[in-house]
Amino acid sequence: MPVSRHIRRLVATALAAGAVVTASALPAGAHDGNGRHDRDRYGVVVSGVQHSGPGRDARSNRSLNAEWVEVRNTGRHSVDLRGWTLTDSDGNRYRFRNVRLDGRSSVRVHTGHGRDTRHDVYQDRGYQVWDRRDSATLRDDRGRVVDEDSWGRDRGFDGDRRDRDGGFDRDRRDRDRGYDGDRRDRDRGDDRR
Repeated sequence: MPVSRHIRRLVATALAAGAVVTASALPAGAHDGNGRHDRDRYGVVVSGVQHSGPGRDARSNRSLNAEWVEVRNTGRHSVDLRGWTLTDSDGNRYRFRNVRLDGRSSVRVHTGHGRDTRHDVYQDRGYQVWDRRDSATLRDDRGRVVDEDSWGRDRGFDGDRRDRDGGFDRDRRDRDRGYDGDRRDRDRGDDRR
């Protein structure tokens, strides 16, 4: 075997090995096409939603703060949420300021006004954000989708991730029982058909 052919093979092998090492060192994309987001990287998920706060006065601060989205850190290590955003399907956006989410803890993002704490932060809005059919998208400080949660009849469930992951199809169960309306109407015994 001539020396030049041997050297070419060695160079090709080295380049191939370098390409493999480089590809494995690159960070995974925010959404890899298989439905996975960066939640695997961070361990942070949208874990609960209370949409359309209860009460007749939808613009009262009490009613606005009864509407919230819960963000949970499922990992053991704390995650700095500074610069992260939470948006609805209409484009309303909340940007996290000084929030460090400890491992295995959560924070509720309320719609109305209030004083931020470790477990409750406030968007300081004067109107409801989360609709009966909506989605909450959580993005990291680089704009990559970390997690998203949708609810409403079009998606086959009406509630938070725990209900969906637990195998409950609330809309189907409600139809079987003859309910038509949201959970608060059903819990009060109202049937608003």
